[in-house]
Amino acid sequence: MKVLVIGGGGREHALCLALARDDEVTELHCAPGNAGIAAVATTHPVNAGDPDAVADLAAQLGVDLVVVGPEGPLVAGAADVVRARGIACFGPSGAAATLEGSKAFAKEIMAAADVPTAMARICDDFDQVADALDAFGPPYVVKDDGLAAGKGVVVTTDREAALAHAKACGRVVVEEYLDGPEVSVFALTDGQTVRAMAPAQDFKRLADNDEGPNTGGMGAYCPLDWVPAGLLEDVTERVLQPTVDEMRRRGTPFVGLLYAGLALTSRGLRVVEFNARFGDPETQVVLARLRNPLGALLYAAATGTLDLAEPLHWTEDVAVHRGGGRRELSGHPAYRR
Repeated sequence: MKVLVIGGGGREHALCLALARDDEVTELHCAPGNAGIAAVATTHPVNAGDPDAVADLAAQLGVDLVVVGPEGPLVAGAADVVRARGIACFGPSGAAATLEGSKAFAKEIMAAADVPTAMARICDDFDQVADALDAFGPPYVVKDDGLAAGKGVVVTTDREAALAHAKACGRVVVEEYLDGPEVSVFALTDGQTVRAMAPAQDFKRLADNDEGPNTGGMGAYCPLDWVPAGLLEDVTERVLQPTVDEMRRRGTPFVGLLYAGLALTSRGLRVVEFNARFGDPETQVVLARLRNPLGALLYAAATGTLDLAEPLHWTEDVAVHRGGGRRELSGHPAYRR
């Protein structure tokens, strides 16, 4: 199997490392890639945000599978254009990727699917935001409705800071604060079958003691020996499968990686957010422990045969990742190398 991975960050490096371990992957390409990825895959220059350029490269290389890493190309419709060329693609359509592209849409889907999540108000103007903040009270949670590379959320007890963030974003979702630890669960899906992967936990705040500004992720680890027994079964039954079923019911089946950011609150499981792709930095620790050949799993999801794939198997190793989120905040006074 010939595989092309789209993207050039740590997530795509982790994907390429896992695919390189798969004996069935005879050719591995990545675009645009990076210097580290070049050690295990052939890299190619491409504008990942241009769906036609991505599809042209896939056709030129004659690949059997395209794996789209970042959310931007997915929301732009890269998977749609690749599939239109007759090439299997692991990644949701542009319409299905709206599950990440709009937090308001995600709330709508969760309400329809009866998925547990935080109470929220969708706000289009300053007065609506102010009313929502007063209704929920501190800590205030304000989320940019659109894509923000993991940095569009402010959680603060400072009402003025919450208002300022909302004003900078435009349309926002204001939510009730969810207590308890957060857990990331990735799920492979072909639009019908769901296979949940090992839970991981990442850390968003820049500095120690969960302080400093929010980042795209400062590090992660896996496995989690403290989560409740049966967590994956519970998440699959109450969150993942209902969401996939609702998306299919609407005529926009979700094919690819459904990422559920969860809070294990004092009142039970709640969804913090959905993403439409592998997360960074959790991918690095989750895939390091996966024993299954990754190429076969991604191809099965992309071609509607995930129900025939083997159950997921994991090593007993512990994986820890430190990094991510540092580049864009390296000048911040709280940052320590």
